[in-house]
Amino acid sequence: MGSATTQALAASIETLAAAKDVTLDTARELFAVAHTVGDSSQLSGALSDPSAPATARQNVVSAVFGGLSANTQTVVQAVVAERWSNADELLDGIDELAIRAATLADPGADIEGELFGFSRVVAANPELELALGSRLGSQEAKVALVDRLLAGTTSAPAALIVSSLVRQPRERRIRQLLTRAMRIVSSQRNRVVATVYSATELNDGQRARLGEALSRRYDGEVALNVVIDPSVLGGLRVQIADDVIDGSISARLADLRQKLAG
Repeated sequence: MGSATTQALAASIETLAAAKDVTLDTARELFAVAHTVGDSSQLSGALSDPSAPATARQNVVSAVFGGLSANTQTVVQAVVAERWSNADELLDGIDELAIRAATLADPGADIEGELFGFSRVVAANPELELALGSRLGSQEAKVALVDRLLAGTTSAPAALIVSSLVRQPRERRIRQLLTRAMRIVSSQRNRVVATVYSATELNDGQRARLGEALSRRYDGEVALNVVIDPSVLGGLRVQIADDVIDGSISARLADLRQKLAG
């Protein structure tokens, strides 16, 4: 991410935070903007053109997206007024704002957990991952498949995020998109995501103690996503962004084998 994009994204997030009545419709409209911009190289180029005055880029928004709600238009006007490093990063920025808006729309929903759960379903089903990532199937068919899989089991914000990501993956694997979305949701809620690998399911007490220990270490709230992995044998392996805390028996055995070999 370029420095221009970093500043533009921070300013855009502030605009969204200041917006009133952010609803799921706001998120839906922002995703629609991202899809429209992503489908037109001419439009994405016009909205990210650093040589054009900010007012000219905002006029394009008014002309193309004048039918959207005032709330959404205000956010998108602010987005295009910023200088982005390139058109792809502008598009990523709009996508991120849509995910953040979906998070704001339902503060009580376990969006991170639901996105993580779907990512595990995809990981366990190569045929599903292939179907969602294939260039052969239509966007509508992929969205319909996701809607059937998530019906009745997932909150509206999480379902919207997944279907929107599937609709326009932009050459990215679905699990990569879901991981990014989880990080954005956690960032919006001022917490970090810890992926915990354990040989057995953790009970509520173990989850609470682990969460408290990680919160102290990382000075903030930590959301836990637990993966059952028999290869761990015992203990835990925890990954937070690029940090790995490996207290698993398998890691100790590997270390012992290395020492014996040496």
